[in-house]
Amino acid sequence: MINSIRVVVSAQDQPGRLDYFLAQKLSVPSRSRIKTLIEQGQVLLNSKPAKPSSKVKSGDKIEMTIPKPLPAKPLAEAIPLQIFYQDRDLIVIDKPAGMMTHPVAGKMSGTLVNALLNHCKDLSGIGGELKPGIVHRLDKLTSGVMVSAKTELAHLKLAEQFKQHSIERAYWALARGNPEKNSGRIESKISRNPRHRLKMTGRGKQGRVAITEWKVIRRFKHFSVIECRLHTGRTHQIRVHLTEMGFPLVGDALYGGGHNPSEKIAPEIREAIKNLNRQALHAFKLGFAHPRTGQGMSFCSPLPEELDSLLRLLEKFD
Repeated sequence: MINSIRVVVSAQDQPGRLDYFLAQKLSVPSRSRIKTLIEQGQVLLNSKPAKPSSKVKSGDKIEMTIPKPLPAKPLAEAIPLQIFYQDRDLIVIDKPAGMMTHPVAGKMSGTLVNALLNHCKDLSGIGGELKPGIVHRLDKLTSGVMVSAKTELAHLKLAEQFKQHSIERAYWALARGNPEKNSGRIESKISRNPRHRLKMTGRGKQGRVAITEWKVIRRFKHFSVIECRLHTGRTHQIRVHLTEMGFPLVGDALYGGGHNPSEKIAPEIREAIKNLNRQALHAFKLGFAHPRTGQGMSFCSPLPEELDSLLRLLEKFD
């Protein structure tokens, strides 16, 4: 059932921001929930869409729609997984491009978490729930090796390694253009792009420190293969850093590396990029200390067929 709430601001109410007013008026413990509903267009102020910061005053009429809640827990699904290693503490898998890491509103199935819930019959509980412990993520359209915890202890210790940046993470990236140098280090503060909410930026003054070391491992006329090693793990870190260097990832439409019908490359390469349906980014190596034994572990993921085929095509026309 979808619930609707109507509020008329009275002379006794305190004027101010819409999100603060509703959170106080409705006794909602989390203002972020109110803010989300406003941003989703579920709140109308005087019959018009509003912003969380919109000002309310006496006589204003507010209508809020609360949609039916999504299931609290994702469902286990029999989704095939490529597994590199597993024991009672953790599981290491090869995530394909196109698979989201965990469910979000509007996408509660087909994710890595759904697959792990079905595959891992020996989960001992994370935070009081029988669920896999996701300690890092790969973008939906990025492939490669990932680790997930099965126990509370493993989750805490793996998360601490990621926090301390002691995890070894190496990525293969196919970028447009050729850097002048063969290697380098990028350090910036990554934050949400204020002009495009789906994008991140490393050019703002605010944000979290992000460090990427890179080196060119193969050059083509219009492209280069770049190995990136992360010292931090910020959202879209490699995509942002390479784009702001001037070398966006092939296939990354969000950051400018998508299909370009006017580019001066062989038609076969142009068509292959058009049909790639992913960004050319692959997490090929992951190394960490086992959370229980402390033993060093390292896993490598081979280049997926669609990226390997594109690489061979570039070699053919080089």
